[in-house]
Amino acid sequence: MTGSNSGIGAAIARRLLQDGWHVTGLGRSEPSIDTAGFSSLRVDLCDPVALRHALNGLTVTAFVHAAGFMRVGELGHLDHTGGSEMWRVHVEAAALMADILVPKMKDGGRIVLIGSRTAAGAAGRSQYAAVKSALVGMAKSWAIELASRGITVNVVAPGATETPMLLDPKRKGVPPRLPPLGRFIRPDEVAAAVAFLLSADAAPITGQQLVICGGASL
Repeated sequence: MTGSNSGIGAAIARRLLQDGWHVTGLGRSEPSIDTAGFSSLRVDLCDPVALRHALNGLTVTAFVHAAGFMRVGELGHLDHTGGSEMWRVHVEAAALMADILVPKMKDGGRIVLIGSRTAAGAAGRSQYAAVKSALVGMAKSWAIELASRGITVNVVAPGATETPMLLDPKRKGVPPRLPPLGRFIRPDEVAAAVAFLLSADAAPITGQQLVICGGASL
């Protein structure tokens, strides 16, 4: 999985370890998890050559793409460099992972991509919305391709979640809004949804986007 060093990704990794999975984390920084069942591969997700090299030695029964970051800006002030980097991390890395790992994956495997409620569109977040909506289109396409193999592909799309990204100063100007639930989503709640989609009980669920937003979409 990607993104296991912080935030939602770290919560997912810990939940999967608790459930008995062996987790391999891919990322640039030193892993924050040091426990049995967890291993890590140091790799820059923006470097397709390095990522391909890291993935070529892996055979997995499931993968979770949770790495990501947000850059914001209104028209006239878009961060084009940041937008390109978001596309590489959120979309291109996911596509490369699937392209390499899925042909070796056993039938009945699982893929979960971490999206965002923002995929539906949000003022000042057009580039972020674009990359997250692209994940939904890819997931639905892969779900159709892989249905005959029993491999499911789904997107878990949280709303504002209590992570370092929520307080990232680079999102100044578009602060998070408290949902009707009266609190932000917790990372462990997102992790629980991912764990379910990876389970045998979720075998008939594929090509779906599960929005976890505390009522913000209502």
